[in-house]
Amino acid sequence: MIHVLLVDDDPFIRESLNVVLGLDTDIHITGTASNGTEALACLESGTTTDVVLMDIRMPECDGVEGTLLIKTRFPDIQVLMLTTFDDDEYIIQALQNGASGYLLKNVPPARIVQGIKTVHNGDMLIHPDIARKLAGLLRTPASPPVNEPFETYGLTRMELAVAEAISEGLSNKEIAAKLFLSEGTVKNYVTEILGKLNLRDRTQIAIFILKK
Repeated sequence: MIHVLLVDDDPFIRESLNVVLGLDTDIHITGTASNGTEALACLESGTTTDVVLMDIRMPECDGVEGTLLIKTRFPDIQVLMLTTFDDDEYIIQALQNGASGYLLKNVPPARIVQGIKTVHNGDMLIHPDIARKLAGLLRTPASPPVNEPFETYGLTRMELAVAEAISEGLSNKEIAAKLFLSEGTVKNYVTEILGKLNLRDRTQIAIFILKK
């Protein structure tokens, strides 16, 4: 059972998500909140939560600030953002603050369910179109070439390939298929990459690679 906290300033959206997601037997909605501050208060009150599904634009405390508050206090809880295509800067900041990815607000309910399960399993969720936009936004003319992590941080070529696949939003299963590895081997590579780059999670790996 995946315990989900819904965070959105629109009560209609909260109620709709509550009904739709509640139809999946693997998901249990444990609470709702209207902004990041309320979400943190819910978690601090002891509300059992595995994934926070959170709107990115909200009054008082938006999803970007809310992600930072939640990940600072509860680093093991996954945060999945709800956003629109014109939220580029918000998306970057949310990922940098520890969000595991995002969903577009116009996706069908089944995609939301899949997204929640994806981040709960420890994978990232980045739409390929946005991944390409993020790469352009994060890079600067002075940025070193992408092989710089290989030379400077001692990543093997396969570790670099795994890191780049993570930055494309691929899951461990997808990376395994792409690189002809087992999922267990991919997990081991991810652990090695985190250690060598001194990063917390795969979201930070993606941000690191996209900045190069």
